[in-house]
Amino acid sequence: MIREQAVNAILETCRRLYARNMLAAADGNVSIRLSDQEILFTPTGKNKGFIRAKDIATISLDNKIIEGNPSSERLMHLSVFRACPEAKVVVHAHPPTAIAWSIAKPELRYLPETGLSELILALGAVPIIPYARPGTQNMGDVLTPFVSNHRVMILARHGALSWGEDWEEAYNGMERLEHTCQILKAAEDLGGLTSLPDDEVKVLREMRKKMGNRSL
Repeated sequence: MIREQAVNAILETCRRLYARNMLAAADGNVSIRLSDQEILFTPTGKNKGFIRAKDIATISLDNKIIEGNPSSERLMHLSVFRACPEAKVVVHAHPPTAIAWSIAKPELRYLPETGLSELILALGAVPIIPYARPGTQNMGDVLTPFVSNHRVMILARHGALSWGEDWEEAYNGMERLEHTCQILKAAEDLGGLTSLPDDEVKVLREMRKKMGNRSL
């Protein structure tokens, strides 16, 4: 992907996230890896729904700022890029319902998945990562045990992260997560979560393995 295309992909991703109420004010960040020496990053302190091409910053894999004013949360993105060579795009947003699950049910380690076939097939298991203070290296450290096997995850009491091999996958993972969390919340409000039969869950998980790891 050439630089201009990558910048446009970042802007489009941010606009979609903003339109779906997954970003507010200066929340969130999006990055695209062009090479180890050039990672494009959204700026700090700006409403991502309204940023322009000139606002996009450039950093390197070893966290050297080449151009612009990237978010302090870049440490989290760099941890993903270092751990997953196939990761080309990282999206960090604040989807309200996904975050609410981590606040209301702090005992959960994974989003409840066995009641919803689409969740199993489209994302697989979605871990809820332990809380880490925003903007610190600890945000990247707590992700490290999960990012190789999971492309979508909830960041407890903070937000969510999705990565992909292209910007559409990274965005779709975030959209799927929030939509799924809304369905689960509605089910909880209507009387409680239920589960598919164990044998059906097993079949769906095997189908997911054959489909691969991409977020759908």
